[in-house]
Amino acid sequence: MSEKAIECKELSKQFGDFKAVDQITFDVDQGEIFGFLGANGAGKTTAMRMLCGLSYPTSGEARVAGFDVYKQQEQIKKNIGYMSQKFSLYDNLTILENIEFYGGVYGVSRPDIKIRSNELVATLGLEKEAKKLVGELPLGWKQKLAFSVAIFHRPKIVFLDEPTGGVDPVTRRQFWDMIYAAAATGITIFVTTHYMDEAEYCNRITVMVDGKVEALDTPTKLKAQFHTNSMDDVFYELARRAKRSGD
Repeated sequence: MSEKAIECKELSKQFGDFKAVDQITFDVDQGEIFGFLGANGAGKTTAMRMLCGLSYPTSGEARVAGFDVYKQQEQIKKNIGYMSQKFSLYDNLTILENIEFYGGVYGVSRPDIKIRSNELVATLGLEKEAKKLVGELPLGWKQKLAFSVAIFHRPKIVFLDEPTGGVDPVTRRQFWDMIYAAAATGITIFVTTHYMDEAEYCNRITVMVDGKVEALDTPTKLKAQFHTNSMDDVFYELARRAKRSGD
């Protein structure tokens, strides 16, 4: 198995004459927090779908958790977690029912589901709310629960698609504490975000523009490269080069 969590070489996705992702090359280390940035239309969503085994590339190469994106999509799905910007749990099920349902979907054994469910509820401090419908929870708690469920089966990599959209700054900070804790256990974090302060929390960042990787480095080195103290300035400088819109 590859030592890298993700390897991507000249990966492309074309729809007719439109090249949504244009020969992107990068790799992600195991246990790394990797930021995947870009304005709307940059190709982030299309690239993420290929890496999650949900869409076949047009050309290029990529391996995720050691598995080939062309031939081993099902193995990829078993070894990753995913959380979208749109809340993905069931509002009409309780917290425990959601955890148990997704634990089963991810193939966790019944005894392990029971043990891990109790641990998860205790870690989140939701013992008194465990039998409450998820729809009754505040957005911030929903997002923290969704992240916990996405890593419930202890995947090698978790993909987070703008996970903190719409939540308050305090909750965003708490959410990132959870991300750090997950990364400390060896889970690789692949995250998209529109919040540039969150980009500072990543080990490395790539910025996509019009389907291409325009920048890739640590936040500190990117700011030095663009002669600024702000990731906002870095992002806007790159985003201004974009010629297309809409993902």
